[in-house]
Amino acid sequence: MSRHKNDDRMYLPKHFRRLKRSPQVILPKDIGMIIAYTGIGKESVCLDAGTGSGWLAVSLARICKEVTSYDVRQDFLDIAARNRDAEGLANLELKNADFTKKVSERNADLVTLDMPNSEKALRNARLALKEGGYVVGYLPHMEQVKRFVDKATKLGFKEITTIETIVRDMLVREEGMRPSTKGVWHTAYLVFAEK
Repeated sequence: MSRHKNDDRMYLPKHFRRLKRSPQVILPKDIGMIIAYTGIGKESVCLDAGTGSGWLAVSLARICKEVTSYDVRQDFLDIAARNRDAEGLANLELKNADFTKKVSERNADLVTLDMPNSEKALRNARLALKEGGYVVGYLPHMEQVKRFVDKATKLGFKEITTIETIVRDMLVREEGMRPSTKGVWHTAYLVFAEK
């Protein structure tokens, strides 16, 4: 994609432009915050529930040792598999299963939840996490945040923090610089909780 001084399209780094997108995706602005706030790295093991197109799972697999992503929809997993294979990520496993019903993995450093009623997956997230590991809820609506925080509190999670990431593209032109009037503002609230 060529970027011009009056371009009003949302900027995506090249490695994201290669990925197929069908269901709604988690954008780089939120992915970056998830990585930064949880401190995951090359030795981390991550679980992701609500794969969708797999943008988050692929991003995690680029930097982590092992990622397993769950989704109940096979058509979404097929898209995610194409993205995984296009990026050559052998460390990303995709599971057609309901994370709210059963999870076999343990000692994960991070569990991400991007699905309706994510609070229903918190119990299994807690079982899957190691002490000091993080669960992150990607929640578009405030009502979801309230339910998620209430349930996380009841389950004994600590350091519960909610943020929203706003990114504005800037127009840099000969006549002057200013924020663009186009773009993506609110995507979701991110709720971080530590086991």
